Amino acid sequence: MSFNQKSEENAETRTAPILVTGGAGFIGSNFVLDWLATGNSPIVNLDKLTYAGNPENLAAVEDNPGYTFVQGDICDAKLVPRLLEKHRPRAIVHFAAESHVDRSIHGPEAFLRTNIDGTFTLLQAARTYYASLTGEEREHFRFLHVSTDEVYGTLAPNDPAFHEDTPYSPNSPYAASKAASDHLVRAWVHTYGLPAIITNCSNNYGPYQFPEKLIPLMIANALKGKPLPVYGDGQQVRDWLFVLDHCRALRTVLNQGRIGETYNIGGNNQRANLDVVHTLCALLDELVPASPHKPHAQLITYVQDRPGHDRRYAIDARKIQGDLNWFPEESFETGLRKTVEWYLANATWVEHVTSGAYQHWVTQNYSGREAAVSAEGAR
Repeated sequence: MSFNQKSEENAETRTAPILVTGGAGFIGSNFVLDWLATGNSPIVNLDKLTYAGNPENLAAVEDNPGYTFVQGDICDAKLVPRLLEKHRPRAIVHFAAESHVDRSIHGPEAFLRTNIDGTFTLLQAARTYYASLTGEEREHFRFLHVSTDEVYGTLAPNDPAFHEDTPYSPNSPYAASKAASDHLVRAWVHTYGLPAIITNCSNNYGPYQFPEKLIPLMIANALKGKPLPVYGDGQQVRDWLFVLDHCRALRTVLNQGRIGETYNIGGNNQRANLDVVHTLCALLDELVPASPHKPHAQLITYVQDRPGHDRRYAIDARKIQGDLNWFPEESFETGLRKTVEWYLANATWVEHVTSGAYQHWVTQNYSGREAAVSAEGAR
């Protein structure tokens, strides 16, 4: 039986799934794994499989009867409505986005297309689908838009943390594209009555993060004795959120959040980038005592700061804590240790991602997938 046939049969074994976009990415794949592990409804995962979308992240659920994968683009105005009509999801959880600030500076077009045009296409399809629902299906349907704290801009050292009413002031093409997508979702709630909710999260870290991001990049480079590049003086401050805490928060918002509301999700862990790197180095010194590159902190190398680098982000998460009783379970210290231990235990995954081998794996396992998706839509 082919993977495509298996996916089609899996989709028919259970009812009322949720549709996740971008579920092969970092946060999306953690959400899919966590969702299925906690015994929730089935998931249909729509992912384009760009460079940061890695099906290897989801190998553990590939044979799960509650999991269906579809390779496709959220900008495809024919595919998305067909998926909604075929699978009849009770919710859409929208992760799909271009997300790396550096890449947005050098190539903003892809960010505008995916984050703005893609969200628009998804909203239009969701609007039509929602209009077709009746009774309890209509009452319980939700559209959850997963966004970022970068839409708020930057904070001075003594400024209060971002809250849900903080004015938007994005400073990078990535942040601007996410701000635009937030505004679109909000408009579709108020203009068309779409039952949508927005979340804005702080910096996530944890398993399966692509190594262009700070923490996995530093781990991968340190283990190979490569320089650990730190932008500018390294005093840029971020609020760090363990990805599984974020997944729990999203489940909570999906089940309990109020339509039209925004919820900020943060870990209450403000750290300067340089402090994060030093903490990582100390953990690697401890957990890899035979490393020839100890002390790993000697690999730290200061590089020219990137253009428009925001100085500080911080999330005020009192709304989600007070209204929905969600609190992060991991401190930065416990979450970071779990993260380093995961990367050390999954050296093959790291090697595939850093070498690009996973893209060959995608080609082997998903060749012809676009044709299969088109055929699916025609049925």
